[in-house]
Amino acid sequence: MPSYKKDPVLAEAVDAARAALMDFAPTEQIGEHLSAKADGDRLLTHRFAAEKPGYRGWEWYVTLARAPRSKKATVCELGMLPGQDALLAPEWVPWSERVTDTERESSAG
Repeated sequence: MPSYKKDPVLAEAVDAARAALMDFAPTEQIGEHLSAKADGDRLLTHRFAAEKPGYRGWEWYVTLARAPRSKKATVCELGMLPGQDALLAPEWVPWSERVTDTERESSAG
């Protein structure tokens, strides 16, 4: 996987990323800026702590891009992703693999 250099215009656009989130979520649910990661040439994702009830450890993200020679950051996408300490649902296990023999026999009728 190639390593990209952070675009300085996009890296400085923390306020623009936060403003995009404020159109999407209540201000009080958008926490501190956590990181900015280059995803490609002139493509960068900002992450913010999510202070949303029921989403412990989750993070808001806003991906920004800009055209060559442009100084304007454009929002590509935004949403929530689980952070390292996020509370996640357990992996789904099909009924046929989690049912006991007793349950299988009683459902057979």
